[in-house]
Amino acid sequence: MSKIKPSKGAPYARIIGVGGYRPTRVVPNEVILETIDSSDEWIRSRSGIVTRHWASEEETVAAMSIEASGKAIADAGIDPEQIGAVVVSTVSHFKQTPAVATEIAHKIGAGKPAAFDISAGCAGFGYGLTLAKGMIVEGSAEYVLVIGVERLSDLTDLEDRATAFLFGDGAGAVVVGPSQEPAIGPTVWGSEGDKSETIKQTVGWNEFRLGDVSQLPLDSKGEIKFPAITQEGQAVFRWAVFEMAKVAQQALDAAGIAPGDLDVFIPHQANMRIIDSMVKTLKLPEHVTVARDIESTGNTSAASIPLAMERLLATGQAKSGDTALVIGFGAGLVYAATVVTLP
Repeated sequence: MSKIKPSKGAPYARIIGVGGYRPTRVVPNEVILETIDSSDEWIRSRSGIVTRHWASEEETVAAMSIEASGKAIADAGIDPEQIGAVVVSTVSHFKQTPAVATEIAHKIGAGKPAAFDISAGCAGFGYGLTLAKGMIVEGSAEYVLVIGVERLSDLTDLEDRATAFLFGDGAGAVVVGPSQEPAIGPTVWGSEGDKSETIKQTVGWNEFRLGDVSQLPLDSKGEIKFPAITQEGQAVFRWAVFEMAKVAQQALDAAGIAPGDLDVFIPHQANMRIIDSMVKTLKLPEHVTVARDIESTGNTSAASIPLAMERLLATGQAKSGDTALVIGFGAGLVYAATVVTLP
């Protein structure tokens, strides 16, 4: 017989607060067209994006996270000292160590919580939410702060016609706490590493540091380009439309929820055409509110789901207690989907 005492946590977990931060600078498509041969009509038709937010020098990954976290904590009605863990999903914090989560935890007054970063691309919020649920049910934390944050403008090649218009900056945060009833369903998650080359960083930091002009991409001025995110657009589109609809359905099935039982659908804000195709494939009824935050926010990777969730609640398009399907998917290729009760 094991001598280890069993853990005691809450029976279930739920999202109890949400907050978001969008940088003050709003960037219309006209700015993007200064460096690529395209048109506003083409960008809108291909992606649905009209504007995006780009961070200033002061709007760092940590600074945006702190703003979003403060709102989420206030919305949850708890004190920062009650937070037992801080999980930050990001691919655009440029310091390998220490984790930006530790800085955020300190500056929001969270005391001495567990704090760490994860790198799961656009599925990062779903990964963080699943980890938070596990900590609360296991009993290692009562409240967990989950943050998705990106400064993708730092990793955008403005001369790349395929991606220059896609990315934006921002931070979204949720507080996950104990619940007496199921409010975060089973997570359907996974990876398809054989497709890892379809979304990637152009060159590694070590290659960039060596600065070999013969091996690195150059800009229109003949200078070495800073590492950026690149993707095979058509391959990613097909994967997202056909495979992620299946994952979304699996998450519904795992939660025992039929499409007609949903109130809200919050997919990763990657592309408006992908979102519309998933809605059609899942046969979602007209009463289901669909997040289309990408139009004014762009693709903010790990931040896109909590930012879209915050906006739907703030504008009254969704309400507390609604049942929502959330799904994130992207570089890796990785994905995570679950059904949640909105805070």
